[in-house]
Amino acid sequence: MFKNPFDARTFLTRGCACGQHGTQGEHDAAMRAEAVDNTDKAYENAVATAVLRQIFPIDAQRRAFLKQLGASTAAAAISSFFPLATATEVFAQGAGALEKKSLKVGFIPITCATPIIMASPLGFYSKHGLDVEVNKAAGWAVIRDKTINKEYDAAHMLSPMPLAITMGVGANAIPYTMPAVENINGQAITLAMKHKDKRDPKSWKGFKLAVPFDYSMHNYLLRYYLAENGIDPDTDVQIRAVPPPEMVANLRADNIDGFLAPDPVNQRAVYDGVGFIHILSKQIWDRHPCCGFAASQEFVTQNPNTYAALLKAIIDATAYASKPENRKEIAEAIAPANYLNHPVTVVEQVLTGTFADGLGNVVKAADRIDFDPFPYESFAVWILSQMKRWGQIKGDVDYQKIAKQVYLATDTTKLMKEAGLTPPTSTTKTFSVMGKPFDPSKPEEYIASFAIKRT
Repeated sequence: MFKNPFDARTFLTRGCACGQHGTQGEHDAAMRAEAVDNTDKAYENAVATAVLRQIFPIDAQRRAFLKQLGASTAAAAISSFFPLATATEVFAQGAGALEKKSLKVGFIPITCATPIIMASPLGFYSKHGLDVEVNKAAGWAVIRDKTINKEYDAAHMLSPMPLAITMGVGANAIPYTMPAVENINGQAITLAMKHKDKRDPKSWKGFKLAVPFDYSMHNYLLRYYLAENGIDPDTDVQIRAVPPPEMVANLRADNIDGFLAPDPVNQRAVYDGVGFIHILSKQIWDRHPCCGFAASQEFVTQNPNTYAALLKAIIDATAYASKPENRKEIAEAIAPANYLNHPVTVVEQVLTGTFADGLGNVVKAADRIDFDPFPYESFAVWILSQMKRWGQIKGDVDYQKIAKQVYLATDTTKLMKEAGLTPPTSTTKTFSVMGKPFDPSKPEEYIASFAIKRT
């Protein structure tokens, strides 16, 4: 029954694996704190060693000094005339002192924001010297406006939003960046229970369907799915923007027939008995991006060290969230009212990929949602191709230039390496959406190949 000698004790005492903490959560928190403390000590040792080498360039002199005073006393002596603490902070940041330590980061209460949210209660921001207040917003227009107005220093955004803001589509043109993808997959098409016998999209003419925002992967994936099934998304159905927190209520009230939404909205509709999951977004495009961590170019250039620390925290949190064994802990951390405001079991079903589909089945899809921070420029090119396909942007588009300007893959590559992760060797890649290959070097040919489009 128990795979290792600690399991029986943990089971009987409801404590942790090492037996020194009240719960496994306390154990995990202590281990993270110890890891941070060990990292800090490593930085301190590296700085102290560097200073000693400058004072005593000859090895024999340096060894004699340490032998006479001892390591601790030697460090104290050096600190009396050299600011070791400050130097350590600079060394840890890799560039210089933080321009700002207290930050506000906006988010929408969905599992796509998992790394941004969990980085607060699980200590990833503080690990990098930041005091971050994560602020829950009601909708994407609020996120956009508060970030543009500098009420938020950075924000959780839908991956098309920084592209749209940079190009002045739907708002004034302001250069924006998205150096990290928050999540891949993690969405679904959910329909009202009354439509459980209408599984063929060709039968959806006249449906009223919701997406979170006009400039969203949800909008583009839903349109793509409908069009591939012969349904014109502008004439055969109605697609309206509804904030994620309001979607289930609108489904219950029969205001809409379904939605392509971020989780845990889909799972909450199942939990409340008002909807069923028709298809996961990964079945449309596996490992597609959804949301990202975004900041204005002004914030990035004026606060380079703060930006680097913030991005490191996000990348660290994303790496932690990518490990299946951490998902239950994360679900418990982000489910409370000040974050997602959903039952833990709903969030856990999404993050673990074992879930009820609303039709009496228990489905296992480990990658229902996953976390990978790398912002491939080809993701941006695909999004721009869909914005043009559906008439959101007109005229000539410099796809590669905009993708490189907004999706800061080079920055992410550098910081992923510093975080001990292995970034991809290329900033672009090919992929398929519903079996149709996409070549990021030929976006105009791709657009022209569709039978249903607005261009």
